[in-house]
Amino acid sequence: MDPAAPDLPYRDRRHAGEVLAGHLAHWRDRPGLLVLALPRGGVAVAAPVAAALDAVLDVLVVRKLGLPWQPEYAVGALASGGIEVLQPEAASLPAATLREIVDRESAELARRERLYRGDRPRAAIAGRPVLIVDDGLATGATMLAAARAVRRQAPSMLGVAVPVGARSSCRQLTGVADEVVCVAMPEPFRAVSLWYRDFPQAEDEEVRELLAQAKVPA
Repeated sequence: MDPAAPDLPYRDRRHAGEVLAGHLAHWRDRPGLLVLALPRGGVAVAAPVAAALDAVLDVLVVRKLGLPWQPEYAVGALASGGIEVLQPEAASLPAATLREIVDRESAELARRERLYRGDRPRAAIAGRPVLIVDDGLATGATMLAAARAVRRQAPSMLGVAVPVGARSSCRQLTGVADEVVCVAMPEPFRAVSLWYRDFPQAEDEEVRELLAQAKVPA
């Protein structure tokens, strides 16, 4: 984690990505570098990062597996590439219930991948350095699921990078990633949106446009 923090708030997601890229310059010369953005908000941050590091940009779609009676409580997650990560609590669910949840979220994940990527190929992960980028970390649950999913695909090195995050959430990721870069960790944190002047709802079309402008996955 880098203790040097910028003056907050960031102007917008692009500005945050430019600042973040400056804290990731040491990744630039790693062959095959892949930057994975968590859509939708993470893509506008990751685009300038990938450009500055001369890296391939791709999206990593993550879907939480929530309890039927408490959807916000995650017992696992699905990620691009057919990766399924289950928490120990998932074992308490009937097999048919768990399968129904997984099937429903798998369908939604596939729909979003088609929406964002179209015919663009999914980037390979095994054996290459990977940076996962989002616009911020509040609870960090989605990023934690994403990092675990990518780790299972055997990258040569795994980094997690955000412009701003809650200190506790940034710290919990150190057990999964090889490097965690949270540029700013203001306290009290409260919400990611507070640390941006301009923080509109990220749109699907923006995601598609940014991917179309980036290097094609290999």
